[in-house]
Amino acid sequence: MTNVKPTAAQIKENLDIKLARYFGCTAAEASKDQMYKATAMTIRDILAEKRGAFKKKVNQTGAKRVYYMCMEFLLGRSLKTNLCNLGLDEEYKKALADMGFELDDLYNCEPDAGLGNGGLGRLAACFMDSLSSLDYPATGFSLCYEYGLFKQMIVDGLQVELPDVWLPGGEVWLVPRTDRSFKVRFGGRVREEWKPSGHCEIIYEDTEEIEAVPYDMMISGADSQAVSRLRLWRARDIQNFNMRLFTQGQYARAQQEATNAASITKVLYPSDNHTEGKLLRLTQQYFLCSASVQSIIRDHMAVYGTLDNLAEKVAIHLNDTHPTLCIPELMRILVDEYFYPWDVAWHMVTRICSYTNHTVLPEALETWNEDLFRLKLPRIHAIIKEINERFCREAWQTFPGNWQKISAMSVVGYGQVRMANLAVIGSHSVNGVSKLHSNILKKSVFNDFFRLYPERFDNVTNGIAHRRWLCYSNPELAKLLDETIGTGYRHNPVELAEFAKFADNDEILERFRAIKHNNKISFANHLYRKSGQKLDTHAVFDVQIKRLHEYKRQLLNALNIIGIFLDLRDNPNLDITPQTYIFGAKAAPGYHMAKRIIQLLCMISKEIERHPAIREKLNLVFLENYDVSTAEALIPSADISEQISLAGKEASGTGCMKLMMNGALTIGTLDGANVEMLAAAGEENMFIFGLTSNEVDELWARGYHSTEFYANNERLARIINALTTGFGGESFADIATYLLGGQGIADPYMCMADFESYRLTHEKAIKAYADRQRWTRMALLNTAASGHFAADRSIREYADRFWNIKPVK
Repeated sequence: MTNVKPTAAQIKENLDIKLARYFGCTAAEASKDQMYKATAMTIRDILAEKRGAFKKKVNQTGAKRVYYMCMEFLLGRSLKTNLCNLGLDEEYKKALADMGFELDDLYNCEPDAGLGNGGLGRLAACFMDSLSSLDYPATGFSLCYEYGLFKQMIVDGLQVELPDVWLPGGEVWLVPRTDRSFKVRFGGRVREEWKPSGHCEIIYEDTEEIEAVPYDMMISGADSQAVSRLRLWRARDIQNFNMRLFTQGQYARAQQEATNAASITKVLYPSDNHTEGKLLRLTQQYFLCSASVQSIIRDHMAVYGTLDNLAEKVAIHLNDTHPTLCIPELMRILVDEYFYPWDVAWHMVTRICSYTNHTVLPEALETWNEDLFRLKLPRIHAIIKEINERFCREAWQTFPGNWQKISAMSVVGYGQVRMANLAVIGSHSVNGVSKLHSNILKKSVFNDFFRLYPERFDNVTNGIAHRRWLCYSNPELAKLLDETIGTGYRHNPVELAEFAKFADNDEILERFRAIKHNNKISFANHLYRKSGQKLDTHAVFDVQIKRLHEYKRQLLNALNIIGIFLDLRDNPNLDITPQTYIFGAKAAPGYHMAKRIIQLLCMISKEIERHPAIREKLNLVFLENYDVSTAEALIPSADISEQISLAGKEASGTGCMKLMMNGALTIGTLDGANVEMLAAAGEENMFIFGLTSNEVDELWARGYHSTEFYANNERLARIINALTTGFGGESFADIATYLLGGQGIADPYMCMADFESYRLTHEKAIKAYADRQRWTRMALLNTAASGHFAADRSIREYADRFWNIKPVK
């Protein structure tokens, strides 16, 4: 493997070759888009060469490999990250300048890859970065969605979903591997036929076969030998094309079956509030699992020629419940195709598979209607029934006579197939993603399983790709760190702790403060170019960026903003620190309350715009179509990080870590990773408020009545009444009703209970901001305390404790 970097002259030569071969033009004739694609192709070639050399070394050493299964990988853009990881950004910048192009312009030609949605997908992307950077042999598996989740447009405050068309610009990073396609079966009937040899042959009748075609993306590491592979599957049906109908002119009918196959990888997370949507989601999940497991088996056999050592050489990690069908699919292949006895196969499967749970919300622990499941996946249903029967016999030994408990733990029960239960039963390790979350899993969600398998449960707190989110997104801060503590933190993030030594250095504090202000100017310019909105860069940038969900409580933030607005409306001359609230969020298309909260935020913003005097002191910006690239511009500019979910609901969070690392101070509950961030940074450097998870449980047990808080808090009552009056010409009486009762459970995420604590804590934070020296010191100490929350640490814990894999140097 060569580590010699190409010179600027060699880079120009390679670019000229790509332009001539693929676009039939010279650099002088090329458009920005053509030059972006040519640049990406040259980087892809470098990564492919490194990947080939690393794979050869892995095969020679017989190293164990990990396969990371996830329905989404929120990668963002690849060009900048790959250039920086390879250490080629300066060489390419010079070469492109000589050819008449600005590298930053080419970065902006690339769309964000439409392969993910929120924290789950971004975590998977960060983990792939660390796996490569730490030289672990790893492959990620997902689907090659033609369209991402959706492109968000805000029209009169309403979220409108448009297709997220990313492939024309993003396809340049994909390497088609049509030589590695596999068949995946759906529907039909299954029967058993015993052979004289003693093997039971499984006969499939009238099944639908879909071809899974892989497209590979290379995931670079920073100054590493490894290049990981992200294998993305596309669905294709070419055998069933009805030529007879087509020749008769019935084109639509002839295309229908092929179109049905293509729909599997058409859209990320199709709506599942109807039967067809549920069926498509189940189809997507099995399609991913079957194709991926077949690929894993094929690659293993190519190296070793036997599956007897599969558990010693392969680790399969299930990132959330979506890929749980890997467990019965692996059993199917081992038992049906390689004729392993059931007990031997099951022992192999449980040693190979591990599972990360990402939520305690019941609706996210995935269940399927058993009749639907049996219809779509008859053989997998039969295997799961057998897994369930054997598990119930095992559970009887621990809970004799307690059929109610055993039926609650079973995989199949009450007409449902339960994915989370299957994931726990079929894995040798089960972890949460923060200490608080992992304890909740053991105490409540999976308590019975914890009693049955205590050795399986563990914790790995989430982490972020600190090179991308600090070094590359915030280069001025990275330069300051390089000068003060050296560059070791780039590969060993715990060395960020050394930065705390400069907390009382006036010169460094001044530079740190200037960097933050420069980043605010940079983001303000970015936003103005994109939307025409202007920001006061001397105001506090108060940021809440995450998926729109009731438990994340963007609504609690909105209630406090309404209170400030009402104060300023009464007295526009009120002496307060200027505050700009920045929200970025998408709501699931069928999630009515989430979309109403977006509309509320937008209408508050519209109302503020009608009062210029108020606008000088209070601003609210809702970022349309918030994505990874926007986050990379925004996060370095943030002053306050809003992490205000109801305690016990947020598993971990990763946005909180990115903001902390870039010097934003957290206003948050004792939830998710906030608990560990508090321990790292110290309570004097964060702003914690609200009920604890135990207090939330106790309040529900006593009986929670949100109207008590309305009756006893005059300010809160005024805010709720203002919802009914409305903003921007739109009444939000339905949200007032939601908070006070009248329909269903009142205020299910306790915004009313936590409001006063939140308001007072927020006032405390704004007061602290006025003391710029103190604030900057606190911000610096947050950056210094953030090293523990790097993905490198998380991956080392997974590798050592769960996967038993080693770096290959």
